[in-house]
Amino acid sequence: MANETPLAHSQRHGIRAQTYFEHISNVRRKAAYNAQNAVVFYTGDFDAFVGWIEAAALYHDLGKLDQVNQDVLKQGSRNPLPIAHEDSGVAALWKMHRKESALLVAAHHAGLFSKSEENPPNKKRLFRDERQPPTLNGCAIDKHVDAHLNEYLTAHEKAGLSRAADAKDGQLHRCGFSRRIALSCLVDADYGDTARHYGNEVETPKIEPRWQDRLGALERYVDGLPGGKMEHEQARNRLRKRMFEICRDAPLCPPIRTCDAPVGSGKTTAVMANLLRVAAERKPQLHHIIVVLPYTNIITQSVEVYRKALVLNGERPEDVVAEHHHRADFSDLDLRQLATLWEAPVIVTTAVQFFETLGSHRPARLRKLHELPGSAVFIDEMHAAIPSHLWPQVWRWLETWTRDWGGYLVLGSGSLPRFWELDEYKALILGNDKKSMAQVPDLVADDSIRTDLKKTEERRVIFRRRQENAPALDCQGVVDFVVRKQPGPRLLIVNTVQTAALIARAMRKSGHDVLHLSTALSPAHRDLIVDRVKLRLRDKIENWTLVATSCVEAGMDFSFRAGFRERASTASLIQIGGRVSRGDEFINAEVWDLLLRDDQFRHNPVMTISRQALDRFTLDELNHMLPAELATTAMRREWTSGAEEKAIDLIKQENSMEYPNVSKGCRVIDADTRTVIIDKPLAEDVRKGEKVSRMEIMRYSVQIWASKIEKLGLEPITHNRQSRDSEIYFWGYDYDPDFLGYMDGVLKMEDFITSGGAVI
Repeated sequence: MANETPLAHSQRHGIRAQTYFEHISNVRRKAAYNAQNAVVFYTGDFDAFVGWIEAAALYHDLGKLDQVNQDVLKQGSRNPLPIAHEDSGVAALWKMHRKESALLVAAHHAGLFSKSEENPPNKKRLFRDERQPPTLNGCAIDKHVDAHLNEYLTAHEKAGLSRAADAKDGQLHRCGFSRRIALSCLVDADYGDTARHYGNEVETPKIEPRWQDRLGALERYVDGLPGGKMEHEQARNRLRKRMFEICRDAPLCPPIRTCDAPVGSGKTTAVMANLLRVAAERKPQLHHIIVVLPYTNIITQSVEVYRKALVLNGERPEDVVAEHHHRADFSDLDLRQLATLWEAPVIVTTAVQFFETLGSHRPARLRKLHELPGSAVFIDEMHAAIPSHLWPQVWRWLETWTRDWGGYLVLGSGSLPRFWELDEYKALILGNDKKSMAQVPDLVADDSIRTDLKKTEERRVIFRRRQENAPALDCQGVVDFVVRKQPGPRLLIVNTVQTAALIARAMRKSGHDVLHLSTALSPAHRDLIVDRVKLRLRDKIENWTLVATSCVEAGMDFSFRAGFRERASTASLIQIGGRVSRGDEFINAEVWDLLLRDDQFRHNPVMTISRQALDRFTLDELNHMLPAELATTAMRREWTSGAEEKAIDLIKQENSMEYPNVSKGCRVIDADTRTVIIDKPLAEDVRKGEKVSRMEIMRYSVQIWASKIEKLGLEPITHNRQSRDSEIYFWGYDYDPDFLGYMDGVLKMEDFITSGGAVI
C-alpha cells in the first residue's frame, strides 16, 4: 500500500481522522486491562484467556489496511468499506492457530456465530464474512484477502505494531459464558475508543468501591429509620433490625444463597448489608454490586434508598449508584456514547437487561458483561424475573459465573420458588455437570426469626373468582365490574399496555376517577404518576382506581383496598396480593382473578404457559397454600404445560454453539421493541450528534414494538448501518404525560382508522 500513515477511522463531524496505530494501541491496551481485571477471579487458564483477547485486539481492524479501504477512510466517506475489515484479521489469526481470537474478531461487529452456519461442508475456514459482495474487481473477496494477507501484516508492522505469535493450541473454547466475557473485553475496548475519539464518550473517573465504609453508612441509615409509634409498628421494626443483623453476618459461602423474607421485613437493606460484607471480605475484593429488579418503575424507588444509604461525603450519588432502565445498548457509531455500562460500584438494573445480557450474541449488549466476574448480584422478586423455561439454562450460566468467575448471588422473594429442588428442573440443570451445587441455603438460617417473619405476613387477602361459567369481561364489562364490586381505592392490573390504556380511557369516559400507569409512559412521567398514587393513598382518598400493567405488581409500596388481576401467572396473582391491604388495614380485602376478552384488547403470548398453570389451581389451593409453596407448585405445573420443551431446546442450542438462536430464545420479554424518544428537543440533540446523557435518553423514551413502529411510520433518528434497522426513533404523534402516554396517540390513530381514515 502507499507510504502514507494508515487510518482506522476517517475524519468526521470536524474531528480529525484516527490513525491505525493509535486505535489498535488503545484497543489492545484497554482490552488487555479488561481481561486482566476479569481473570483475577477466573479458575481456568487465565494466560490463555488474556492471550486470546490481546491477539484479537491486535488484528481486529487488520482489513482496514487494504488500499481500497484506506481510500474510503481518507475520503471521509460514510459509505461502508468495500472489504469487510474483520475478514483479514480472521484469516491471519486462523493461520496462526488462534481460532478463539479469530472468532472474537469475526464477532466484534457481526455478533457471535451460529456453528451450523459457520461450518458447512464446503467452507474452508470458519467465520469468513458473508455480508460483503462476493467479488472485488472480478476477484472473489476471500481470494483477494488471502492474496494480500502478508501485505496487510507488513503494513501492520510498519505502522509500529507487533505481530502476534503462533499459538500451540488451536482448540476452540466451548464455554459460551466465558466466550461472551472474552468478546465483551474486546468490544468494550473497541467501541469505547471509537466513541471517545469522536467526542461521543468521556472517560469517567473510577469510583472506589469502599465497601466497608458503605456498610458502615448503611448501618447508620438503618439505625436512623423511624421505629413507629404503635406497639405493632415497633415490634416489626425490631424484627427488621434482627433480620438486618442476621443477613449482614451470614457466612460468606456458599456463593449462591436465597432470602425468602416476606413483604415488610426490610429485605432491601438487609440483603445489601450481606452483599457489602461479602464484597469487602472476599479476597480479592469484589468489583461491583448489581441489584436486579423485574420492573423499571421500582428501580427508581430502590435507587433512592441506596443513594441515601450508601453514598459517602463528597461523592455524587449518580456516580456511586447507577440507575439502568430499559434497553440502552447501541452499536451504531453515533449512539455508542449512550450505551449504559456496569461501571459504578452499585448498579440497579432490570431483569431484561441482566438476563438478556447473559445470553446475548450481540456485541453492543455484551459490552458490559466483563464487569460481571468478581461481582455480587441480588436478584430481587426473582419469582417475576424471567419465564420458567429460561431458568435451567440461566441457572447453568449463574453456576458457571459463581464457580469459575468469582461471582456471588442472592435470590430474593417473599414467594420464592425453589425450582432447583424440583426433580423436573434438577435433571436438566445438572445434566452431566457433577460440580453443580446441591444446596442453596437461606441467609436467615435462624428458624425462630423465620417463624416470626412469617407471622407478620398472615393471610391479608382473600382470592376470588367469578362463577366458573361466567363469560369473560369486555372493556365496558370490566369497568362496571371493578367499580361496582368493591369500594376504593382499587388496583386493576392487566397483561398489555393497550388493554390498560383502553380500560383507563373507558373508565374516565364513564365519569370514574382513574389513574393509569404503564410503560406507555416514559420513566420520568411514570415517576410522577407513582407520586400521585402515593399521595392519594396517604390521604386515604377512596373512590378511585389505578389501572396498570405488571410494572406495579412487585416492589411498590402501595396498599389498596381491593385488587383485580387479568389472569396471567400464579406469581402475578400472589404479587398483587402484596399491593392490597399491605398493612392489614382493610378487613376482608379481596383480590379477583379475572378473564378478559375484547376485540380491542391485546393478548400477551408470554403469559400462555404460566396462565395455563394458574388455570389448574383451585380457589381452595390459592387461599390455603403458603406463597412460596404456590410459586414452586406453579413452576412444576408450568413445566408440564410447555416449559420443558422450550427449556430443553435452549440448553441444546447453547451446547451446540448456536448463539443467535440462544440470544433469541432467552429473551425475557419476547418482543421485538425499539427505543423511542418522546421529547422533541432531546430527539433533535441526538439527531445532530450533540452530547446527550444516558440518563436523559432512558428517562424520556419508551419501548415500542417494531411492528407498531412500522405501522405508524415513526421517524428514525439514526440508522444502524450494520443491520439497516434504526436503533432510536422519535414519537411524532400525541403523547399524554399525565394519563395515557404514547397510547394516547395510538388509540386516536386506531379510532381514526376504524372510522374510515388512512395513514398515507
